[in-house]
Amino acid sequence: MIHREGYGILIVTLLTLLAVNLLLLRYSDIQWLKGLVLFASVVIFFLFLQFFRNPQRNWVVKDGAVIAPADGKVVVIQEVDEPEYLKDKRVQVSIFMSPFNVHVNRNPISGLVSYFKYHPGEYLVAWHPKSSTLNERTTTVIKHHSGTEVLFRQIAGAVARRIRYYIDEGDSVEQTKEMGFIKFGSRVDVFLPLNAKVEVELGQKTKGGQTILASLP
Repeated sequence: MIHREGYGILIVTLLTLLAVNLLLLRYSDIQWLKGLVLFASVVIFFLFLQFFRNPQRNWVVKDGAVIAPADGKVVVIQEVDEPEYLKDKRVQVSIFMSPFNVHVNRNPISGLVSYFKYHPGEYLVAWHPKSSTLNERTTTVIKHHSGTEVLFRQIAGAVARRIRYYIDEGDSVEQTKEMGFIKFGSRVDVFLPLNAKVEVELGQKTKGGQTILASLP
């Protein structure tokens, strides 16, 4: 299944590659060049298809659990100060999304969006220590019915230069439902209460909407 964010790019890519191959077919007599370009075109289009895939899964909906908002690899688990909204100490769990991961982002918990803000910014590589505060990003806070708030950020990187988001402050959201999309991968940071039980380890691969990141107190 292809995500709607990919429709326009895939159509433009397909038409461009088709035009290049037709021009070579008509005006070039170099057979190896035509074969090479055709092969490269198929590979490029296949890569774009997998960039925008949106697989159907058995979503894990579990009250009291924080579900991974993205596919990727856990690259950070540490106690930090969250200065933008929560303004206290939290446990940060960061998921790095490579260009080969599914790029759909999902709500980690159900509740009310108590805060949302889009920040324009730079495009440092996603693993840069300052990318979470300097890069283009969104900050979303969902308030669970228990009163606990979970903050998470979509962060653009050097390759991912387009963040999409489908929620706004005041919205009521459901766990594992789509909240956004980062084109060509990057990073998602989740900020948990200090007394939350983290259920993942550094280096662990996550599946958005399925992997349990933590249990809330």
